[in-house]
Amino acid sequence: MRCGIAELPLHYGSAPRWLFNRMVKLARAISEIILSEFGTDEFLKRISDPVWFQSLGCVLGFDWHSSGLTTTVCGALKEGLKDIGLEYGLFVAGGKGQTSRKTPEEIILWAEKLGFVPEPLIYASKLTAKVDSAALQDGYQIYHHTFIGTKNGKWAVIQQGMNTETRWARRYHWLSWEVKDFVVEPHKAIVCHQKGQALNMVATESEKAREIATLIACEKPEKTVKIITKIKEIKLPQRHFITLTDINQIHLKKILTETYYNQPKNFKELLSISGVGPKTIRALALMSELIYKTQPSYTDPVIYSFAHGGKDGHPYPINRREYDKSIMILETAIRQAKLGYNEKLSLLRKLSATQNQLVVSKL
Repeated sequence: MRCGIAELPLHYGSAPRWLFNRMVKLARAISEIILSEFGTDEFLKRISDPVWFQSLGCVLGFDWHSSGLTTTVCGALKEGLKDIGLEYGLFVAGGKGQTSRKTPEEIILWAEKLGFVPEPLIYASKLTAKVDSAALQDGYQIYHHTFIGTKNGKWAVIQQGMNTETRWARRYHWLSWEVKDFVVEPHKAIVCHQKGQALNMVATESEKAREIATLIACEKPEKTVKIITKIKEIKLPQRHFITLTDINQIHLKKILTETYYNQPKNFKELLSISGVGPKTIRALALMSELIYKTQPSYTDPVIYSFAHGGKDGHPYPINRREYDKSIMILETAIRQAKLGYNEKLSLLRKLSATQNQLVVSKL
């Protein structure tokens, strides 16, 4: 499995309707062949690979370097797979902006259709979003969350965040069976163009900071606020990632009251508590470092389109006739395979094998 992060520049506008309708059909055809040939696990494995996902977006006709590739491809997959979800036991939930907040409701609806317990998948959806927005603070605000799940409880997550200053986007990929711990190195492979400053509370070297932050969260709020007052007299070095302006004592006391009554046993439980967001984690990380000398990691954990062209004309304008021909070939292969005629799928397999041999010979 490859999970990771990709950075993309912000592109304004959206895919025109004529293109998006074709993207839906082609995405459905490609996905259905993978699902029928290799199963849902293989589909999740591929979608969680940032390079494969980027390549899929390019094949669908989106410009390789556009931030819109993520939201549009996920939207096309969601629209394209909704009609075959029952057949393959797979669903797509969430999306961009307000749609992402409806993910739990959509998971429940799919659970009723496919017959699985929704709570574990809802938990995974919420915690992956919390990790990438609060525990890993790299300057990108999460605004897109797509959850791909199966009836057997496996899942993949594709999220995207935006840096409002640089106008660059960063994409985050997750895959369920490779996540050993939600708060310890959940991203295994990293793909991006640039690094920045980050507070990485999910790094291995942040283990002690996670423990101390959890202990502080379990203390009486009055005691912690009193400590904060003393800390405010300390002059921090200018290079420090966390600043005292992050600490709003009134707001923090309210959140600490919540954590005190919940008494989280570990950092994952702390992160799961409602209201615990980026500023709370920054404040707890600062106190952990200044009081107990348990410094968290400040390392940023973070570099791909010639099938049908791109919507903005890169590397060349989309050829609608060739695009429609690709859809027709794949849809015909799927229909015939369901009727027991596998000649076209066999031909596609041979073409794939031949292409792989050519690549290997060139290497």
